[in-house]
Amino acid sequence: MAAAKCIAIILLAMAVGGTHAVDYVVTNSVESSDGGKRFDNEVGRANAAQIMDAATQFIWQTFAQQSSADRKNVQSVTLIVESMSGVAGTSNDQIHLSAEYVASYQGDIKNEITGVLYHEMTHVWQWNGNGNAPSGLIEGIADYVRLTANLAPSTWPNAGSGNKWDDGYSVTAYFLQYCDTVTSGFVAQMNSKLRDGWDLGFFSDITGKSVDELWSDYKAKYGN
Repeated sequence: MAAAKCIAIILLAMAVGGTHAVDYVVTNSVESSDGGKRFDNEVGRANAAQIMDAATQFIWQTFAQQSSADRKNVQSVTLIVESMSGVAGTSNDQIHLSAEYVASYQGDIKNEITGVLYHEMTHVWQWNGNGNAPSGLIEGIADYVRLTANLAPSTWPNAGSGNKWDDGYSVTAYFLQYCDTVTSGFVAQMNSKLRDGWDLGFFSDITGKSVDELWSDYKAKYGN
């Protein structure tokens, strides 16, 4: 990996339970492309690493993970800017960001990429029920973190939208925000339960109501 294309920053993520050192590696594999240039000029590799670290600390706080024993054992997270379709994706501890998306985005790209990284970093740290939790819930939790960090874009639909609780992304994020008003710390408790598996009954375990009851109440609140 050429030195000109990669920056590695080791940041100490402080938590109540002690210090957890995480190595953030940011690679721009298409630095001569329009998206690669815009990423370097308007976001910056060192800044992206700092955003990833800030996201990590925010996620630990949101999930109430005060000690290393509560979290995944992640030592390094890599962000790769590359040519790909879509916006971004995460596989294990590696985040892939579309240079084409960066190039074409209309607006404040630094703020947008910050929101994208908060979403993708959630996938790095969240539990997923050993792969059995609904994808809509997993994506909804990631967007919930982005929403809670005040990084939701104006293009998101309004709260109360959607047909099912597990439609995913912003639809589920707003529903989870509502669940937090029913039981404080709902998302943190749900993520903790997802460490060992998945059961729809987790909703009633945490709130005393089934997911169908919660969804019905949520939709009624917004007149839907």
